[in-house]
Amino acid sequence: MSYVAQGPGQNLHAFAFSHLRAEHPRMKQRPLVIWMTGISASGKSTIADALDIALQAQGRFTCIVDGDSVRGGLCRDLGFTDNDREENIRRVAEVARLMLEAGLIVIVALISPSAASRHYARSIIGNESFVEVHVDAPLETAEQRDPKGLYKKARAGLIKNFTGIDSRYDLPIFPEVHLNTQALSVEQSVEAILDWVARNDART
Repeated sequence: MSYVAQGPGQNLHAFAFSHLRAEHPRMKQRPLVIWMTGISASGKSTIADALDIALQAQGRFTCIVDGDSVRGGLCRDLGFTDNDREENIRRVAEVARLMLEAGLIVIVALISPSAASRHYARSIIGNESFVEVHVDAPLETAEQRDPKGLYKKARAGLIKNFTGIDSRYDLPIFPEVHLNTQALSVEQSVEAILDWVARNDART
């Protein structure tokens, strides 16, 4: 995989390191970016955590990139306007790509509300390595869960540009994995993702 920087750094050309290959020789696994998208309180982080444990139990090498953690560090200078959300997703995708190139299975838990931004993330990471997982929960269910009290604040006008309230969420059309979290437990959701990974491992 080669990468040429765009924009102000367009004269930068990344070196084609020999470790960039479909399967990492030491880890002996197919690197992937499992990109979990869904509204707040849909269950992304909970499922990501359980998936991480399950993959490591299989002897796989993983890393979690969680939306809240990124917002507290790498992207703490960004707000929640459409432009800032796009930049947040771009940064996460670039970091995930680097981890992918190191041979890891990267689990991203990020609202990533727009279809265009998810498509852009896929283009950065590469279609063959990008697994879109729609963690699907109705808005009413997410509001009932509301572990951080964010929906309540958004309804009261204390939080602006909140996905599902005054900012839209584009439902994924053809995700690799669709998880109906009203019908599936966390364990069943993890199993559905593991099944997808196993089936696609067999094809490579």
